[in-house]
Amino acid sequence: MKNYTITVNGNVYDVTVEENGAGAPAAAPVAAPRAAAPAAPAAAPKAAAGAGSIQVKAGAAGKVFQVPTSVGQKVEAGDTVIIIEAMKMEIPVVAPEAGTIASIDVAVGDAVESGAVLATLN
Repeated sequence: MKNYTITVNGNVYDVTVEENGAGAPAAAPVAAPRAAAPAAPAAAPKAAAGAGSIQVKAGAAGKVFQVPTSVGQKVEAGDTVIIIEAMKMEIPVVAPEAGTIASIDVAVGDAVESGAVLATLN
């Protein structure tokens, strides 16, 4: 097994790749976000849309898979705020900087476009 650290669109991931024997297909890499927020209820309460000055935007189109944060929760830069599912992959949407969650503007199951504002921070 080999461990790598990769950066995609400013998001840092630790990746472990396992080598298979000769002739076997290569295993798909398993990526896990470096900084993950503690688990919270699946449906987080919403505050007024756009309540904060710092926007947390979707990096890809998909469906909201999980909202592991809640309004009023403090987050650090790089902490997962929302998780989007696209093509059976879970994509963490992280806080661009440290702050407090001011609003969560989506719910689990919502379809979102790339660049859509998912939450805001103060």
